[in-house]
Amino acid sequence: MAKQKVLDKAQVIRQAALAMIVEDGFHGLSMPRLAARAGIAPGTIYLYFASRQDMLDTLYLEVRQQGDAAMLAGFHPELPLADGLRLLWHNTFHYFVAHPLEFAFTEQFINSPHIAAVVAREDPQYRELRRAFYRQVRERGELADLPVEVYWAVAFAPLYQLVRFALEGSRHLPADFQHMEQKLDQTLEIVVAALRPAGSR
Repeated sequence: MAKQKVLDKAQVIRQAALAMIVEDGFHGLSMPRLAARAGIAPGTIYLYFASRQDMLDTLYLEVRQQGDAAMLAGFHPELPLADGLRLLWHNTFHYFVAHPLEFAFTEQFINSPHIAAVVAREDPQYRELRRAFYRQVRERGELADLPVEVYWAVAFAPLYQLVRFALEGSRHLPADFQHMEQKLDQTLEIVVAALRPAGSR
């Protein structure tokens, strides 16, 4: 029971930190404010994290690993281009729509100076699965001769925009942005066609 209480308290700290960062940015996260939000004594945080930066880095690595595991569920690098991207798109879309705090936090972190210190500590197996997929679809002639940066921009930027649309909801979007599953597949068809070699489109 004592171990479960420790785990619960650590999770409360993590969730409070996520919410504060998403609401107020990194500058709005102080240990006293975090402790108040989590309902604990300020010193308790340091039982789990050596410093504020250690907490941020650990939080990102945990969120990234959980997200990558969900996004790559059932994925194999040997899949055809359209099938592989469809699985990655649907997994990613459903995970982030179900975890909006994690999505917003991840976007903030990877676009901040904090990312430079932790990118080498990310679990390499997930990155390698994506790279292997890119290599294999190129070797099979399913993918146009594109630099990897162009491939990533075309293959995934539209997906993340659709996630943003879904999370923003009807407040900012016209009615035809409902039924996002249909929109997801429609956009993916365009992306796959754009990625294929010119003669096979």
